[in-house]
Amino acid sequence: MPPEPAEPEHGDVEAVAEQVFVALADPTRRAILAELASGGPATATDLADRLPITRQAIAKHLALLTDAGLVTAEAGERRRVRYRLRSAPMQVAQQFLAALARDWDSQLDALKDLLDRGAGGRDASTTDENGGTP
Repeated sequence: MPPEPAEPEHGDVEAVAEQVFVALADPTRRAILAELASGGPATATDLADRLPITRQAIAKHLALLTDAGLVTAEAGERRRVRYRLRSAPMQVAQQFLAALARDWDSQLDALKDLLDRGAGGRDASTTDENGGTP
């Protein structure tokens, strides 16, 4: 089995995440990944037998999933190529989303603090429907 690629550089994290999101945008590719996750390595023919899609379409989706790094092709018996799930790019995408969430959380916390200070201690329950005090 070939060695796992090295951890992406900081600037490459967004590019890896984008490839993962593009790959996951298609329901057929998500179904292929789910099949590989539940059933283990499989050939395009095996996947076509399990999913309502032709072998040729499966092969095209597997090519995109391979380009995104989500699956890897391995030589099997009788020159059959088996595809195996790879989790590393998914983990990079998860880290990207976590960092994005932290950025948003800090921005929203700062906005909340600003709004709380701007309210001057007024209780929101004492304002009328137009924002004024009764």
